[in-house]
Amino acid sequence: MLLTFACTSPTKPARQITVIPRPNQITVGKGNFIVKESVAMHVKNPEANEVAELFRQQMEDVLPVKLTKNTRADIQLALLPGTEKNQAYSLHINKNQVTISAGTLQGMFYGLQTLRQLFLFGQNDYNTFTLPVLEINDSPRFAWRGIMLDESRHFFGKEKVKEILDLMALHKLNIFHWHLTDVPGWRIEIKQYPKLTTVGGLGNYSNPDAPAQFYTQDDIREIVKYAADRFIEIVPEIDMPGHAAAANRAYPEFSGGGSERYPEFTFNPGKKETYTYLTNILKEVAELFPSKYIHLGGDEVHFGNAHWKINPDVQRLMKDQQLPDLKGVESYFIRRIADSVKVLGKTVVGWDEIVDHGLDPKNSVVMWWRHNMPEKLHTALTENYNVVLCPRIPLYFDFVQDKSHNYGRKWGGAFAPLDLVYTFPPDTLPGFKQHYNQVKGLQANVWTERIQNNQRLDYMLNPRLSGMAEAAWTEKENKNYNDFLNRLKPMLSYFEKQGIGYYNPFESKSTPEPVDVE
Repeated sequence: MLLTFACTSPTKPARQITVIPRPNQITVGKGNFIVKESVAMHVKNPEANEVAELFRQQMEDVLPVKLTKNTRADIQLALLPGTEKNQAYSLHINKNQVTISAGTLQGMFYGLQTLRQLFLFGQNDYNTFTLPVLEINDSPRFAWRGIMLDESRHFFGKEKVKEILDLMALHKLNIFHWHLTDVPGWRIEIKQYPKLTTVGGLGNYSNPDAPAQFYTQDDIREIVKYAADRFIEIVPEIDMPGHAAAANRAYPEFSGGGSERYPEFTFNPGKKETYTYLTNILKEVAELFPSKYIHLGGDEVHFGNAHWKINPDVQRLMKDQQLPDLKGVESYFIRRIADSVKVLGKTVVGWDEIVDHGLDPKNSVVMWWRHNMPEKLHTALTENYNVVLCPRIPLYFDFVQDKSHNYGRKWGGAFAPLDLVYTFPPDTLPGFKQHYNQVKGLQANVWTERIQNNQRLDYMLNPRLSGMAEAAWTEKENKNYNDFLNRLKPMLSYFEKQGIGYYNPFESKSTPEPVDVE
């Protein structure tokens, strides 16, 4: 049967297509695919069985999905290796059947998430689901579509992390950057150095006397597997040479001191044993996380390196290596640790300060976070670094999202409302258009100094997560903010049903800002 399709556009989308992020090519035909009570799904390729089973589980409270060997099943999954881009998929719905094809399992997974949303947000009357006849051919704008969670300052735990991973999967986000160490607490078990968690894991940003909270290595493996099943790569961050106070409480022999405001803030870059210690830590981290990336932080070292001026180890290093100043010491440290990461078979990721340290662009990824320093982005791109865009404005989700909000951060009055998240990135970013292929993608960062409980975390994350997902997936010419808001309303209802908190941009004046600590 031949179908006549009418192309949709971002200014006049087909009203029945409610998917976030918006697919990049949608063609809607005449008629509907109608399902009653349950659907049968056939998997043509055995290697896709696990993807199909996860979809079946995800659909349990929506519509029963029965896996079958019957080739005339309602839903057909076909893996066609080598036929399309890595994360691309095609979804075809006619009056009798749904077909999803992709070149990879990841692409197939994304096709199933689109279908899942069509069921979740489509017409549903008395257990009868009506899906429009359509064709979707889709692939992401950016390869890196990330969320960072800071659990050093406040710890949220395994079940909350899994809930975030589920939400990321629904939105086709694929990088979970896990900030596990910082001044308030060390949150990852290292077998060779147990005091990192038993001592370094004590306290949090709000309460320095809180009991130790951290993830065991078995917890980490469980969460890494949970994420991988959803095609989410977890990138661990072990902060150095600054933000090291929690580690230094546990093993003070490797401390480089700090400043009056930031005591014991740094590792000691002048002590050879420091490099052995940190490399041993990174070896265990590398074994736990199959990601090809390890994030080293590398930011704000000047906050607490004042003691380096009188530290005899550092002064000896400066003389031996002919380092002109403390910035030179910092560069020496970063390059030396980056070599260790490379030996471990990993690629270094760091905040945009690492551009100043002469790292190999072929083995380094820069996260541009200082929105007030666009020159750092320009330098990183012109020096051939791959870059992830995560500037404070608008992608720091600890910044408030409405001008009436008071509990959270602002930058000279600027904050991070949903519309700025959605419309990012602008073409006017320095070097962005000229070096577009070096921009790996976007990431929202959730710092938790002022996020102390699950309710507050949800409120700050949602629905900006939805806006960021579309900013990272959907090509600029296919985006439309008003259309997005129309599709967001059913998503907010989904959050409500799932018990997931959110800020309601449609009722901003009547929505209280949660600030209470659990």
